[in-house]
Amino acid sequence: MNEPATESAQGYVPDPRNDQVLVYVNGEFFPRHEARVSIFDSGFSLGDGIWEGLRLVQGRLISLEAHLNRLFEGAKAIALNIGMTRGQVEQALFETLSRNGMTDGAHLRLMITRGVKRTPNQDPRFVIGGATVVIVAEYKTPKPETKLRGLSLLTSTFRTSSPDVFDLHLNSHSRLNLIQALLQAINMGADEALMLDPNGFVASCNSTNFFIVRNGELWTSKGLYSFKGITQKNVADAWRVSGQVVRECDFTLAQVYSAQEAFVTGTLGGITPVTRIDGRVIGDGNPGPMTVKASSLYLKSVLAA
Repeated sequence: MNEPATESAQGYVPDPRNDQVLVYVNGEFFPRHEARVSIFDSGFSLGDGIWEGLRLVQGRLISLEAHLNRLFEGAKAIALNIGMTRGQVEQALFETLSRNGMTDGAHLRLMITRGVKRTPNQDPRFVIGGATVVIVAEYKTPKPETKLRGLSLLTSTFRTSSPDVFDLHLNSHSRLNLIQALLQAINMGADEALMLDPNGFVASCNSTNFFIVRNGELWTSKGLYSFKGITQKNVADAWRVSGQVVRECDFTLAQVYSAQEAFVTGTLGGITPVTRIDGRVIGDGNPGPMTVKASSLYLKSVLAA
């Protein structure tokens, strides 16, 4: 089993149990090394599909309803017939967990494409069957050293896109622009990429949402030019419920550099501190108290929901 990247918001502790997991493919289960989709599949040939990442904590899939809402809204937006009801998708998720004996500390990737085509081209009218549905469940614990050290970000020259070019509110399989940004960051010695929107304001990171702390307030992007993360919303909601201020606003790199703290949010890692951006130390260079507080409030909120 290949070890994941050393530092990443998506990084996790290697777990040998993952070598034995069963993967759901169109209603059947296969050992992970035998799970296959066709080379004529719409997702393989064109990235034509949508996905969700879900986290299992203490027997519960965090924010399951919100993830299913986003999944079915995305499918409708791109005219993709999943061929399953919400209840059937939910049942498939829990059956995958059951087949693998998972009750805690797991991450699921639900991937749905338009299905197999007669020939690998762009036209959806060449699809010859139903949607392809895959669920991969793995044991994943975020790397503790990453949370202790914090991430280093590089502001990429690649911008996030406007909805008329590519709507990032769709959890699409097409991620090349974001991957280019991440490669640029890695090649410059950073862990992740920070991305600006077409107007030069801070949008998000390549795979996570981004927050800064200023004067006791949490600031995050409006989300007009980036994905609106479910964890991002949960963190903001928990902070507001505690009586504190969250601003969803436009802000600049200058305001980021002078922030007291910064962190990113995502399904797997929850909240991951950011301690350096473009070679500049954020705050005192260590994960800050407001980040720790936000993480505590977030976990308490989602586990109580």
